[in-house]
Amino acid sequence: MHSKFRTRSLKLKTLPLWLVWLAIGIGLRLMNLTAKPPWTDEFSTLVFSLGNSFLPVPLDKPISIDILLRSLQPQAGVGVKDVLTHLLSESNHPPLYFILTHYWTKLFPTQDGLVSLWGARSLAAFLGGLSVPAIYALSRLTFRSRLVSHLAAALMATSPYGIFLAQEARHYTLAILWVIASLACLVITTRHIKERTQLPLWIAFCWTGINALGIASHYFFALTLCAEAFVLLFLAWQQWGQGDKNLNTWLRIYAVAAGTLISGLVWLPVFLQNSYGNKLTDWIQSPQHGMAWINPIFQSLAAWITMICLLPVEAANLVVVVISGIIMLIFFVWVVPILLDGFKVQLKRAQTSFMMEVFTVFVVGASALFFIITYCFGIDLTRGARYNFVYFPAVIILVGASLAVCWRSKEKVRWGVSGKQAVAIVLVMGLVSTVTVTCNLGYQKYYRPDLFVQIIQKTSRVPVLIATTQKTHVHIGEMMGVAREFKIQNLKSTTPQFLLAHQDEDPKTSTNALQNTLKGLSRPLDLWVVNFYAPLPEEIKNCAIDSRSLPAINGYKYKLYHCR
Repeated sequence: MHSKFRTRSLKLKTLPLWLVWLAIGIGLRLMNLTAKPPWTDEFSTLVFSLGNSFLPVPLDKPISIDILLRSLQPQAGVGVKDVLTHLLSESNHPPLYFILTHYWTKLFPTQDGLVSLWGARSLAAFLGGLSVPAIYALSRLTFRSRLVSHLAAALMATSPYGIFLAQEARHYTLAILWVIASLACLVITTRHIKERTQLPLWIAFCWTGINALGIASHYFFALTLCAEAFVLLFLAWQQWGQGDKNLNTWLRIYAVAAGTLISGLVWLPVFLQNSYGNKLTDWIQSPQHGMAWINPIFQSLAAWITMICLLPVEAANLVVVVISGIIMLIFFVWVVPILLDGFKVQLKRAQTSFMMEVFTVFVVGASALFFIITYCFGIDLTRGARYNFVYFPAVIILVGASLAVCWRSKEKVRWGVSGKQAVAIVLVMGLVSTVTVTCNLGYQKYYRPDLFVQIIQKTSRVPVLIATTQKTHVHIGEMMGVAREFKIQNLKSTTPQFLLAHQDEDPKTSTNALQNTLKGLSRPLDLWVVNFYAPLPEEIKNCAIDSRSLPAINGYKYKLYHCR
């Protein structure tokens, strides 16, 4: 009786702190949620989740803002069937997150007739917030330590990388939840392997279902599964090396693997029949030449670092950038030895060594997969920091376990700082880093249509045509970003037209489209050639290029011609 009462009191003491991490995690993810404009990938989420398509957008002729943005308007009578039809035929992503967003955005009013950006992004933010209690539960299951669990939850709540993913209307935070759930099943399974006992049937079914949902959320979840397979192969090699070949322990694991494989193969025909797949992934297909061989290494290091710390290294002020870089360098020179010492201690402890090995093999295996795909197949996954979601939760748990050793240390851990002070410094750095992300001073948006529109507004005093080449809906999204800024800022003094010059194998198709458009438009006219990757037409000789030095804008490479 006394033991039960004591257990309940411990839970009551733990619960409020757990809720604090959750509140911090959700609050940070909702901070300045719509301060940054959406970029092309988010426009894909918005359009397809509404059950709309990019295909009705007119090409090769000038169109107005309202026509370009029509796909961002909710339509009556559109349902999940339309979401599936357009997504699976025009994009290369599985549908689960888009279906959830379809229903979620219905809860929010439109903004100037367009789907609510706050509504769309808030789903990812709330799912990101749920990763805080989820990582707490996984840590508790793994190490059976409240301290490790709280530290992991605090790290997840304040991770700048986690905030970055959670503030975009994309599927990564949902995928992270499936990664955490799948890792929980892996933890349970590895314990049964160690104890030579059979995996419960309900765990096998749950694991298979979680893996199926993970693949239905993001195809790169398969990399998580491959890393888990490395862990299982590692344990099998250890057991068989000891002469233990008890296959009964592994039969249900084989069944989970078979069920997961089938759930993945279901999507293979959908993925292969998509004619847009290769065009949409051109940006990561980059064979390594010369010094480019070392880029993936530095890109990976940058992604790992920002999982716990990121100061304003992308600020406009060079002094701020330099100071931030120096502070981050000093911080990591100081904290890495502390984390390594804690890692070594946990690896030697009988109670924690097994799980430390499991998570280490998982993280190393996943990282190795990234480098193998990058260097052997010429697909540079390290260029997209967001893809590290496949092992991000495991990194948080390992860091949390290392900091737990630091917290318990009664001696000065480094540079005269006590263990508890060191942990506090790490968490404070994470908290400051979240402000860096929410204020767009780190993990900056790839596209800044808000700044581009300001330049157009200040520069042009006559009718405007914004021309770009178009291959996929990515390029339509680039122009949607500009059009949306004009609409939500209600800029009536300058109302541009847009030309999406479709480009096939022959770039002259885009040249001809711009040539014909210019012939049909009255003068005076300001022509803004934006991300136009084709020869300019003869008609442009009748226009004068603007000689001023206009500022560069993220995502928009442009030139201005005055046609009088």
